[in-house]
Amino acid sequence: MWQNLKWEINAKFKEKIHRHVSSFQVIILGFMLVILLGSLCLTLPLATRDGQGASFLDALFTSTSAVCVTGLVPHDTASYWSVFGQAVILFLIQIGGMGVVTVSVAVAIFSGRKISLMQRSTMRESISAPQVGGIVRMTEFILKTVFLVELLGAVAMAPVFVRDFGFLKGVWYAMFHSISAFCNAGFDLIGIRSPFSSLTTYASQPVINLTIMALIIVGGIGFLTWEDVKRNRLHFSRYRMQSKVILVTTAVLIAAPAVWFFFFEFSELPLGTRLLSSLFQSVTPRTAGFNTADLTKMTEAGQMLMIVLMLIGGSPGSTAGGMKTTTIAVIFSSARAVFRQKERAHFFQRRIPEEAIRTAGAILLMYLGLFLAGGMFISYEEGIPLLDALFETASAIGTVGLSLGVTPELGRISQLILIGLMFFGRVGGLTIIYAAVPSRCVSGSAFPQERITVG
Repeated sequence: MWQNLKWEINAKFKEKIHRHVSSFQVIILGFMLVILLGSLCLTLPLATRDGQGASFLDALFTSTSAVCVTGLVPHDTASYWSVFGQAVILFLIQIGGMGVVTVSVAVAIFSGRKISLMQRSTMRESISAPQVGGIVRMTEFILKTVFLVELLGAVAMAPVFVRDFGFLKGVWYAMFHSISAFCNAGFDLIGIRSPFSSLTTYASQPVINLTIMALIIVGGIGFLTWEDVKRNRLHFSRYRMQSKVILVTTAVLIAAPAVWFFFFEFSELPLGTRLLSSLFQSVTPRTAGFNTADLTKMTEAGQMLMIVLMLIGGSPGSTAGGMKTTTIAVIFSSARAVFRQKERAHFFQRRIPEEAIRTAGAILLMYLGLFLAGGMFISYEEGIPLLDALFETASAIGTVGLSLGVTPELGRISQLILIGLMFFGRVGGLTIIYAAVPSRCVSGSAFPQERITVG
């Protein structure tokens, strides 16, 4: 009797929770909880090399950067954090890259528990899936893809790192950088040679360059796109419209900036290194955070181009952040329709829903507003050039991790601003708004329409 009563109470409690907590709120609370737990772990004495432990703000900043797969850090990862601290950061990167909801659903699957409708709905929102059906199968595909790609990346880089750092450390470095690159996190351990140097010492090393770039691209394209590729192989015409848009936009955003960097930024380098550096600096702003060139020596035009790439970011349902490639593609398609005086925007002979165009405009406005406001405030507060501050805020809200060397010198208020931008960039602006605003009520009435002149 008591057991039946207990089950009935638990069922009613869960039903009440599900009724009042939306999928968007679950996603936000999940990320916040993981960030808090990671912060507490990083404050432990054994997390730092000096045995003192990090301050809570530094731990919070680093934990947020790891879970939001950004890469901005107040301290060099290799020289400041112990192996335990680095392992905590890597664990947070893996959870953040796959998604807190994906990890929780994966745990439920492996433990044999039934996946509830609420969990399936939350998972759909988390990976931007088109429907709830097939979510469990999709989760299994994500897990297999993640670990297979990360393993292949580690195996490819291991010979180089083992040669440079010895067997144990080389294997650890290969695994760390493979996970960090696939999750588009940008954390590195090469700072043991020179703090905050990222991969600059490997600028002419083809294996490291090509492997890291491949991992960034694979992670940033999105799991739904790879599922489409797996199902339809190389038959591009059979892909979903979204997959086509993502692949084409990604190719353009890699090729065009690489040409600019090749001719205008790295002309003094040998041809091989010049080609690798151009490609790498074109790939990494969306949204990995590694760099093989000294970004402070780039022209302001080159830095501004990187800011644009950081804001665009990767693709929906991927490990990357930013506005997303589909957002910028929809805006360009809508503008093209206006220029050509067409009534509808389209891709590959498919019309784009008006709701998608409105959403893309709202996302662009949110990102630009927060990016500019944060950059202007940090520039004023810290007394640094506006371009440097904007570079940091673009890196934060795009969850990239590239820096012009400003982050370690920032004050508390500026660090808190970057923490907020990193969280916003990873969770998503619309997710935060939908979590805070009640569900819309559908009404049959509408206000009268009147023309307004724009432009």
